[in-house]
Amino acid sequence: MYKVKLNQFEGPLDLLLFFIKRDELDIYDIPISKITKEFLEYVNLIKMLDLETAGDFILMASTLMHIKVRMLLPREVDDKGEEIDPRDELVKALLQYKRYKEMAEELSFLESVQRKLKFRGNFTEDAKENPHEYETLLKNVSVYDLAKYFKNAIEQIKDVPVHQINKINISIDEQMQFILQKLDENNEINFLVLMGELHEKIRIIVTFIALLEMVKMGKVKIKITNDLNDFILIKLHNG
Repeated sequence: MYKVKLNQFEGPLDLLLFFIKRDELDIYDIPISKITKEFLEYVNLIKMLDLETAGDFILMASTLMHIKVRMLLPREVDDKGEEIDPRDELVKALLQYKRYKEMAEELSFLESVQRKLKFRGNFTEDAKENPHEYETLLKNVSVYDLAKYFKNAIEQIKDVPVHQINKINISIDEQMQFILQKLDENNEINFLVLMGELHEKIRIIVTFIALLEMVKMGKVKIKITNDLNDFILIKLHNG
């Protein structure tokens, strides 16, 4: 089974921080119902792709649902008679992770600055063109956006009665060639149009994984459409 790691979210806390930052939410007053719904949608995608990290996300999903239930019940009180907010432990974990992440980003920035320094006697230049940065290939598109559009592609498949089960032999490499062939015909193509040519769910899943791999390799760039309901694949001409 081919495994994919969505590097933008290093764990469930990272995904929660993304939601909080994106929607400009108050980290001390998290709307549990809203954030739980979106978190569960992302978990469903992870389970569909059989990612190794699914366990951690599923555990966090159960924690969010438990907090959601507690929010509906009468508030508990501590020894001092003050109400206990069911979100307190989650908020503490998020704040601690946020501090850790900010420190890691600062250290990463300092490291990148250090790498750009050239010391006396070091005048050699790499003749090869610097490869595309992975993030620059995702123009205004987050991995959460990709998950939403992938879900839309799956939902557009019409249910057809199946009377015979046939094994479909399909590989990542084959679907990478399929995507390149479509981009050779036209340097740009809409994701949902591309997925509309596929009829089996497994073929759509493998094609989506192939697309992620091509973005990582710098062969394809994607940007979100103006209506925010789809994204466009753009072929990159390297060398």
